[in-house]
Amino acid sequence: MRTVSLKLKKGIVKEIDELSKIFHYSTKTEFIREAIRDKIKELETEIFMRKIKKFKGIEKAKLDDKKLLEIREKVLDEFIKEKGWSK
Repeated sequence: MRTVSLKLKKGIVKEIDELSKIFHYSTKTEFIREAIRDKIKELETEIFMRKIKKFKGIEKAKLDDKKLLEIREKVLDEFIKEKGWSK
């Protein structure tokens, strides 16, 4: 694991402390790591949705459920391949 140093305003640190107590995070680091993981997932989902919209925009005819499912699977396969993940 690598160390990353960052500066936060006092108000944000206070919010992290308060939320950490409520949601039982043992450290600020644990809270921040989870927040970063959640943001990464959110952005990856956004990229995935943009790719689906791009494919949908290419198709001029009305899409039926079968065609839409094929497009989603193709985009998902490309996304997984791009990330180096396995299905």
